[in-house]
Amino acid sequence: MIAVTGANGQIGGRVAAALPDARRLTRMDAEYRDTPGMRRALDGVETLLLVSGRESKDRVAEHRSAVDAAVGAGVRRIVYLSFAGAAPDCTFTFGRDHWHTEQHIRSTGLGWTFLRDNLYQEMLPKLAGPDGVIRGPAGDGRVAAVSHDDIAACAVEVLTNADTGRYEQQTYDLTGPEALTLHEVAARLGVGYEPETVEEAYASRAHYGAPAFEVAGWVSSYEAIAAGELAAVSGDVQRLTGRPAKPLQPLSPR
Repeated sequence: MIAVTGANGQIGGRVAAALPDARRLTRMDAEYRDTPGMRRALDGVETLLLVSGRESKDRVAEHRSAVDAAVGAGVRRIVYLSFAGAAPDCTFTFGRDHWHTEQHIRSTGLGWTFLRDNLYQEMLPKLAGPDGVIRGPAGDGRVAAVSHDDIAACAVEVLTNADTGRYEQQTYDLTGPEALTLHEVAARLGVGYEPETVEEAYASRAHYGAPAFEVAGWVSSYEAIAAGELAAVSGDVQRLTGRPAKPLQPLSPR
């Protein structure tokens, strides 16, 4: 039995559609922070796709709760959707959450596979403001953004062949086929790009009234691009799926 969390989301939904016999789990079934509820939802499951939860100040604790529930339910393998360059001190603050989650999964003794995806290609157009301009402190750094379809296809391959041991205790970096500057991203999407300083980035986002941890995540994603931490291009999508990763597509005319 395979279970897919985030089954209403962009990645989990695609994976669940490709695996109709999998158990689909959403927040309506159990919240990650609800360890007993998650344990009941995972009863009888052998392999779990753990899609990372929404950003929150308690996300690491929520992930640990879900992992502990999997252990308690007798799950044997966890395929975790992580992030490129996850490390305790990586520039992208949310990437640090993924590293801590990976370490907790490793500590359980379960089988695991980590799929570390780059930024989503589908997210890049959403970076543009109402005036059609992307603004952030990315400088001339590059990003090897990857598509939802490619991430989901990689997850399906790993989940359906988990019993072979081929992907056990392995980490894969999921990227697109090219690393682009935000100048190049903007040109392909038909929008503009204006680099900001870090100070300007925080100031320009202050009007949203978002929590400090969330604003830090937004800004540090650009800083990670500037630092070169999202520039590496990997062939892991092709290795897992047998086909090349999709390039960033221009926006369709309205």
